Amino acid sequence: MSESIITLTMNPAIDKNTAVESVGSDQKLRCRPPRFEAGGGGINVARAAAELGGSAQALYPAGGFTGGLLESLLDREGLEHLRIPIEGMTRENLTVYESSTGSQYRFGMPGARMSEEEWRSCLKTIHDRAKGSPCFLVLSGSLPPGVPDDFYARAVYSMNGTGCRIIVDTSGSALRKAAEEGVYLLKPNLRELGQIVERELRDEEEQEAAARQLIESGKSSVVVVSLGGAGALLVTRDEAGGIRTENLRAPRVPIRSRIGAGDSMVAGILLALTRGEDLRGAVQFGMAAGASAVMTEGTELCRRDDTERLFERLKAQENTPRPPTGDSQ
Repeated sequence: MSESIITLTMNPAIDKNTAVESVGSDQKLRCRPPRFEAGGGGINVARAAAELGGSAQALYPAGGFTGGLLESLLDREGLEHLRIPIEGMTRENLTVYESSTGSQYRFGMPGARMSEEEWRSCLKTIHDRAKGSPCFLVLSGSLPPGVPDDFYARAVYSMNGTGCRIIVDTSGSALRKAAEEGVYLLKPNLRELGQIVERELRDEEEQEAAARQLIESGKSSVVVVSLGGAGALLVTRDEAGGIRTENLRAPRVPIRSRIGAGDSMVAGILLALTRGEDLRGAVQFGMAAGASAVMTEGTELCRRDDTERLFERLKAQENTPRPPTGDSQ
């Protein structure tokens, strides 16, 4: 039986996107008609998985009329989801594209303050949903006010014995504390990798050492360090028990918006794993999904046809013989 994908988004949002000729102070800005999308780390992972031809169940706390709007947006996409009721109103974020310069302005709002009863209800919900069947559980995104910074660590601990493989994609102390409990996969960028090991990483050698440290200490079975346009660093154990590191190249694509690239990458990795792809190939498919996302405008995520085309390009590049070096005889 293949593993399912479940995501938890503790700080979901309504993402509102619009465009204007130019941004300036003390003047009325005439914007284009806005587009509304469901947003937040885990929700984006689930949406990207669906776009790529797979499926995932999105769990999220939501309240107020904006919580109802979020629910209806997910219904409209046909996404499997479960709303966990809270009293506060779900936040809205705003992204404004300045057409005269190509600049993008992102305004992120704080989430609704959650009570202890509400965030504990979220812990119970993910445990009940995940137990009894193999799954990947994605804990992704920021934590709203009122939720302790060890929430993800509590979530990881609560999943012991369920057989669920956990992926954490967040930042700061929430990421560091979750890693202390030991997870299946961490996908930090370079800044977040430094946050986990609590030191500045000045060069590639120190970055690789930090990723290896996470494997050696049991904080994660797999570490995928996102390097943006440079690709990704994959670190895991080999069959003999040693630690294997590999730098994987990302496809070169035109950049329109980096929003959602990381979430698309996580979705691609997990979806490929559920389809039987090996870990290296799964990370490559994830990189293709992330690259596809940066080719789209605003908060739009990856596109299936672009992702599959970029993945095939990566595979073809591997099979292309490299030119000989040195003197030929």
